[in-house]
Amino acid sequence: MNSCVLMAEVIEQPELRYTQDGQTPVTTMLVQFASLRSDDPVNTLRVIGWGGMAQKIQDECKTGDRLIIEGRLSMNTIDRPEGFKEKRAELNASRIYAVQGDIVDHPTQSASATTPTASPRPVATPIPAPAPATPTAAPLTPPLPADDPGLDEVPF
Repeated sequence: MNSCVLMAEVIEQPELRYTQDGQTPVTTMLVQFASLRSDDPVNTLRVIGWGGMAQKIQDECKTGDRLIIEGRLSMNTIDRPEGFKEKRAELNASRIYAVQGDIVDHPTQSASATTPTASPRPVATPIPAPAPATPTAAPLTPPLPADDPGLDEVPF
């Protein structure tokens, strides 16, 4: 299965177009993300949204936004004017989440929980917050005594 999750910053304003039949909206935008090594340059990737996702990207994303993007990665071959073919990776977005700082925005947050300079703008259904970890003092089930006649020896 081809699935990719990427945290990136929008560096090119989303551009909305329509397919040749004029029925399906298509939005493209360019994003950048850090390399794995500190001495490598940042990477860029074209993100594509189709249909309703295209409308959401166009309406709610702008240059400078930090996003978490879920989608399918694909490679396209492009004929260059110099006479050679170039391969480019593209991410077909299925879900996008707005990010504020290092925390994903949630529509259930109160206005006081966010910074005054930026308000939460989820682009799609936000990622649910993980359940808080609770330490356990005792095991969930008590250990069985070793001499219990109900235990069968199962060879593995």
